[in-house]
Amino acid sequence: MGLLSLGTPLAWNEAKGYADHVRAHGIEQFLNIYKNQKDKTCSNLLWGDEIEYLIVKFDEKEKKTKLSLRAFDILEKLERAEHDYLAKKTDKEPDALWRPEYGRFMIEGTPGLPYGDTLSDLLTVEPNMSLRRRLAHEAMEPDERAVTLVNYPRLGCPHELEPDHEPNGMACQSLFVPDQVINPHARFPTLTANIRRRRQSKVKINMPIFHDINTPKPFIDPTIPWDRDLFDHDKEAKQGAALADHIYMDAMVFGMGCCCLQITFQARDMDEGKRMYDRLAPVTPIMMALSANSPIYRGYLADVDTRWNVISCSVDDRTPEERGEKPLEDNRFVINKSRYDSIDSYLSNDEDYKSKYDDIDLVYDKSIHHKLIKEGVDDKLAKHIAHLFIRDPLVIFEELLNVDDTISSDHFENLQSTNWQTLRFKPPPPNSSIGWRVEFRSMDIQLSDFENAAYTVFTVLLCRAILKFKLNFYIPITKIDANIQTAHRRDAVLNEKFYFRKDVKERSKDDMELMTVNEIVNGPQGLVSIVRQYLDSMETDQETRCTLEKYIELISKRASGELMTGAAYIRQLVTNHPDYKQDSVVSSQITYDLLKRAAQIGTGEYKARELTGDF
Repeated sequence: MGLLSLGTPLAWNEAKGYADHVRAHGIEQFLNIYKNQKDKTCSNLLWGDEIEYLIVKFDEKEKKTKLSLRAFDILEKLERAEHDYLAKKTDKEPDALWRPEYGRFMIEGTPGLPYGDTLSDLLTVEPNMSLRRRLAHEAMEPDERAVTLVNYPRLGCPHELEPDHEPNGMACQSLFVPDQVINPHARFPTLTANIRRRRQSKVKINMPIFHDINTPKPFIDPTIPWDRDLFDHDKEAKQGAALADHIYMDAMVFGMGCCCLQITFQARDMDEGKRMYDRLAPVTPIMMALSANSPIYRGYLADVDTRWNVISCSVDDRTPEERGEKPLEDNRFVINKSRYDSIDSYLSNDEDYKSKYDDIDLVYDKSIHHKLIKEGVDDKLAKHIAHLFIRDPLVIFEELLNVDDTISSDHFENLQSTNWQTLRFKPPPPNSSIGWRVEFRSMDIQLSDFENAAYTVFTVLLCRAILKFKLNFYIPITKIDANIQTAHRRDAVLNEKFYFRKDVKERSKDDMELMTVNEIVNGPQGLVSIVRQYLDSMETDQETRCTLEKYIELISKRASGELMTGAAYIRQLVTNHPDYKQDSVVSSQITYDLLKRAAQIGTGEYKARELTGDF
């Protein structure tokens, strides 16, 4: 969840006039943080996870599901423990912290306190995830469930919301979804509308259809209301926005309504944070492919397995000039990516880095870069910040235009929190005990708490091993970009190859080759071997090691193909369903059975051996 502020949001025609003001003060705020915190050290490697849940309503009589729009009623109950603790009504720290998300059908849960740097902390991850799910269910109606599915399969199909609404809202102006699916906090409808206004069209999301035996060729979606004429942008689908052989979506919620698993690491100091950021960057597409769990969009099977490009397109506010479709006149830069995409540069200045790894022409604001350099920020961090600040602030609150830059980070976070990349480098908040952090953002959410714990624990152990053994994961940024696109492909974990270093322990050699995920994860010097060597170097009791080995084994067997990814499992459930007509259509009956199974896997009522084996 990004920056949430209270106030009067400005529509784009007003907000754009203050863009330079926000950028200028955002840089001043960053510099104040940098100067005060650049030498800050933290003794412990604290970390935490974020899990996002869909709220699904089950009608057992009619055998139907709907997305419940009751997130805020549920959050009111869930947040009481935190409110009571902050108000000193109780001394008991909350077991979990709860926050809203973009969708009014979503909630986000994190552990009540950060985890520490001991191996025993890792054993508490799965129990806390299970507790969070139970707490969520206790706050819900008896017919509602918190489901850790990436996206609701029939979001955008008629009559899939509770309560029901027609798709005729002014914020997203979607052909398929109403504004009522959006978090009502002023930030979110404004963000939605301002992205559309800034890019001068609705967002355009096209995911390739999965062509089954009876899927029409070419596939021209018969459910699109081609001739609707309610808003100015309604004709875009007919004018080419909706591609043949693709699933077309036209609203931010199709991306930002997806659930994911994220992990934030606190580094011991700024330099360690930069090293962590750089080493984890080449891992992000590998973990994306391993965690793939989203093969359905708007009631159709897609020919992709993961959500990333859907979200990237859903918040792409670039104008035609910035997309390179027209000569630059009113805009400053041609920008080659959405503001939700893979990283664009490395950060660390350590001995393993070579300039050839930063092999894309980084677009950055040279005046901001010059100012940061003049104030003592190193070149690479200065370029990173100046790159983030090529974007415009999309939501500006009138009451927060003029704040004290020595104690506020609102303007900095306005841009920092709306650059959604596979990793996020996070400076400490002003006047806080929190240190320099790195957020790992590429993984799809998993169906069960065991799976989510496994992906979380494995990533944490890998991060620690990278730091302890000073491993070298550097590959060119263009290869990471290529890997991100490869990770989207159906069954990429089994059928595709990814660029990766041949030997991450050999720091002098610079060999890279195309490898399967199995080779990267399970090879002689693969990620599993690295994690096990790290555990071997630690004092670990047998019980702890056995539990951690279960998590490592899950990742290993997903990489080898012995166990399915969530995407493969879901695709199999759909294609084997008696209601499936081999036409790529995911009906309401299929959705009910799929969501029922997902809910049962989430609570442990059903053991899916294809996903987790005997664990």
